[in-house]
Amino acid sequence: MQIESLQVIRTVAELGSITDAARALGYTQSAVSRQIAAIELELGGQLFDRLPRGVALTEEGRSLLPHLDAIVARLDTAKRELDALRGLGAGRLRVGAFPTAVAALVPRALAEFRDAYPKVALSLVEGRTPILLDRLDTGDADVAVVSAPPDAPLDSARFDLHHLLDEQLLVAVPSNHWLARRTTVRFADLADDSFVVGSATMEDTLLRASLPSGFQPRVDIIAAEWTGKLGCVAAGLGVALVPALAIRAAPADIALLRLHAGDASVRQIFAATPAGRSRPAAVTRFLGVLAQVARRLDRSDPLSHP
Repeated sequence: MQIESLQVIRTVAELGSITDAARALGYTQSAVSRQIAAIELELGGQLFDRLPRGVALTEEGRSLLPHLDAIVARLDTAKRELDALRGLGAGRLRVGAFPTAVAALVPRALAEFRDAYPKVALSLVEGRTPILLDRLDTGDADVAVVSAPPDAPLDSARFDLHHLLDEQLLVAVPSNHWLARRTTVRFADLADDSFVVGSATMEDTLLRASLPSGFQPRVDIIAAEWTGKLGCVAAGLGVALVPALAIRAAPADIALLRLHAGDASVRQIFAATPAGRSRPAAVTRFLGVLAQVARRLDRSDPLSHP
């Protein structure tokens, strides 16, 4: 049974005339008659009595009409909801992001998106890149902002990867450190320093991707959160590698230094979405906003931020 045929039945019942219904719907009279006959054949009963002047619903037709009204009303409601989703007058956006992306990049993008589309429900979950990608796989997130060192690319077969920026790694030292007034340092300058890291396993991956061959850092302190890690640096307990996106969490009593070009390392930052799946309008718009915010951050000097 076609949706158009349901509307034909309702209009004929309302107007009591096949001719008037055809005129109202923009059909020929014969087209309306054929659609009524086809539905009657499909249902196995007569819906209208053909009278000398117009038509009238039969008992079966009167029984069917409320169901037709309900079906058409639900379809109208569904169409309005779909239009709202496409126009971002409704819907949801679930974003995941690795910790340092939550310092500035993702919150700024979410704030701009919310200003533009206030009726879309937003949620943000922080996590490590492997966990965020698993959330994408299971449908628990719509977009994940993730990172990868150049020597360990992400799986582009499972995910569509939208490159946002290449993030510098900086060195955080106590403000009274002998290198604190330098503009750039080399890892060799830090050979006698202890490194403060996030965990024995997580940070090893970052260090392997960042440190020059043969450099073995001494690790005495493990602090999981950036506030704790940088607090240990400020107290003089060691130095730390700091992704540029995280420096807004840096306390005032540390110095942030660039690495010498010979030791410089970057992480690639991507917005990941599931490959092979249709992309909701909210996701498409958010990717555009995220790219704009990333371009602004990429053009700025990370050490010029307070």
